[in-house]
Amino acid sequence: MVQLGVNIDHVATLRQARRTSYPDPVLAASLAELAGADGITVHLREDRRHIQEHDVEQLLKILQIKLNLEMAATSEMTDLACRLRPAECCLVPERREEVTTEGGLDVVRHHKQISSTVNQLKQAGIHVSLFIDPEFDQIVAAAETGTRSVEFHTGAYANSTNNDHRLYELEKLKIAFVQASAKGLITNAGHGLNYHNVQEVAAIPGLNELNIGHAIIARAVFVGIERAVRDMKQLIHDHAKYSREWP
Repeated sequence: MVQLGVNIDHVATLRQARRTSYPDPVLAASLAELAGADGITVHLREDRRHIQEHDVEQLLKILQIKLNLEMAATSEMTDLACRLRPAECCLVPERREEVTTEGGLDVVRHHKQISSTVNQLKQAGIHVSLFIDPEFDQIVAAAETGTRSVEFHTGAYANSTNNDHRLYELEKLKIAFVQASAKGLITNAGHGLNYHNVQEVAAIPGLNELNIGHAIIARAVFVGIERAVRDMKQLIHDHAKYSREWP
């Protein structure tokens, strides 16, 4: 059964727009958990544009499901993660000028730094994942860091503007899953997935977890977060029927 990690960053984005105490991302996480989310994902960014450190602390106190902390591979964030000890940390690239994460980590180029961060987190008892593009050289480099998991960046697939390109990117993902599994890696995916494109990815053999945020929080504005989470879980669980309907 493919698991669903719900990213609640954009509840905090709305809160930080006015620097108020609401809406509370911790409450949103609790409602997502009640609706059946298998995990909660937050990205504590260097510029603290949405999630704050106190959000992470409160989430660790109240959640009965795992917390996945997305973070840059910096000494500041590594020290913080080792102190807070979430169940999982996903290392992601980060640039202040970006609106959202624009691609995967370049593990080949930054192998030494990423390997050191992976080792420190593992020594703290934290499950580590690397957010990478579905490229063979990145998969090989990721496996060599000692990480247990990878999360494939699905942005190129999700943002495809024509059917041929969508199918091409989907095939790249399928091949990447096979390659990662052959290296003994747990395989997750996320970025840009929504209620219209998620099922093709959910149907990929070997997929462990999808991390989805923006689409769920956007839908929650109209139907509430519990309904939005349940709808996404239903789509993911119905992927087998969907995949048979596509060539």
